[in-house]
Amino acid sequence: MIAPLQPYSYAWQSSAMSLPPGVTLGNTHGCVDVANNGDVYLCTDSKPAIFVFDANGVFKKNIGEDLSGGLHGLEIVQEGDTEYLFVAHTAQHQVQKRSLDGEVLLSVAWPQESGKYNSADEYAPTSVTVLPDGRFMVADGYGKSWVHIYDAEGNWQSCFGGWGSEAGKFKTPHGISYDAYLNKVVVADRENRRLQLFNTDGTFSSSVPAVLNRPCHVDINEDGWLVAELEGRVTILNRAGEVLKHLGEQPDPALRATNRVDYDKWSDGIFLSPHCAAWGKNGDIWVSDWNFRGRLSHLTIER
Repeated sequence: MIAPLQPYSYAWQSSAMSLPPGVTLGNTHGCVDVANNGDVYLCTDSKPAIFVFDANGVFKKNIGEDLSGGLHGLEIVQEGDTEYLFVAHTAQHQVQKRSLDGEVLLSVAWPQESGKYNSADEYAPTSVTVLPDGRFMVADGYGKSWVHIYDAEGNWQSCFGGWGSEAGKFKTPHGISYDAYLNKVVVADRENRRLQLFNTDGTFSSSVPAVLNRPCHVDINEDGWLVAELEGRVTILNRAGEVLKHLGEQPDPALRATNRVDYDKWSDGIFLSPHCAAWGKNGDIWVSDWNFRGRLSHLTIER
């Protein structure tokens, strides 16, 4: 039996970040994740491309000088006692494993051996997730809508999906996450407006019943799924796929799913174009809007 998520309330923190004088985020078209110590890692199109904040939103450092302009997917993964970054870069057509300080440990180029592509330019990975045995899956969200499976050393094994609306197919598999509690892989199938579940060998398992507003990314904890929806809201689901709570829903359709919303149209408590969301420590939530000015929001839990 799936336990229900508690009906928590959330408080919007007006000052989500503290940046040094003269420093701006730039375009936030990527992802956000939280390390075990509470540090928040945020992708941007700036140089360096990754901003690191503490659990209170105070700027600590930048890393990823070579990742500017196309860094899209980011997942923090623990292996033994050490945490690592896995990143997906749409413009460089590759996935990398890095240390939390940004050191490159593994680079995986376009999957030529899959036979699905004529060149690297057709491959634009948007998200990566790591399985318990070290294998990882890469979602080609801005390319041909395949999900590729690699072994822990970065050797291509197989792929699944491809373009379509049938079960097991995708129209922009924008985000991918592993749910350890179900031993399933969850894919945010953005333009089909749904989440789909797969077994770890890539075989289709089920579709989630909730109809979503162009889901971009799913973050997972022991309670359930946190879904960033590009059309102006964040949704919490339980593992049965039932909606438990909508957060910060944008009432103006003109301000949803658009990158060019300037400061004067921002409102506390209301999202614009949520592109990624992550559970923080103690149930807090961090949300990155797709926005040319750069927007990171912090919601704290009220028990």
